[in-house]
Amino acid sequence: MVVGVGPGIGLAVARRFVREGMSAGLVARSEATVKAAAEQLGSADVLPVTADVTDEVGLRSALDRVVEAFGVPEVVVYNAALIQADRVGDLTAEQHREAWAVNVVGAITTAAHLAPAMAERGSGSFLITGGMPLSKPDYASLSLGKAGIRTLVALLHQQYGAAGVHAASVTVSGGVGPGTGWDPDEIAQHYWRLHQQAPADWIDEIVI
Repeated sequence: MVVGVGPGIGLAVARRFVREGMSAGLVARSEATVKAAAEQLGSADVLPVTADVTDEVGLRSALDRVVEAFGVPEVVVYNAALIQADRVGDLTAEQHREAWAVNVVGAITTAAHLAPAMAERGSGSFLITGGMPLSKPDYASLSLGKAGIRTLVALLHQQYGAAGVHAASVTVSGGVGPGTGWDPDEIAQHYWRLHQQAPADWIDEIVI
């Protein structure tokens, strides 16, 4: 399941896992975006669903639709983020809450809804797209959000790791684009690598 699928990392990750024979639940806010992603995956067993990650009821409903179709997921990838340039003092309190809701709270909602069942089964990977390995004053809200993601990964590992759920993040430290140092298809390989790790070899973050 990819929450926050789009034409970059989200689609590349879905394509990488579908290539291994997996079905895929795709979640995005825009119907056009999620349908385009599904079409790119061709004849694969794919379910596109729309949901705004800041709408808890709507997001949980979307997650349920995917679970009803395919069962409890083996892999969940939270890839939603609000990427914007802002400095401390530029945003209102409400704007900071909106950014935090996308960057962190949506991931919390997704984990709270799916991780218990994954733990009950005894296996699975919960992977989050990170960023900002170092905070940047020109991207204050994103820096704060990605710091929150690191903490969330640690909390998920502490809560569910012993039950077999691998929580980790892929920290992307530059602008994503084909043919660059952050090519989405190359990035997607790191998600697959994390999912393939045996528990004794688990790492909680890959920085690229």
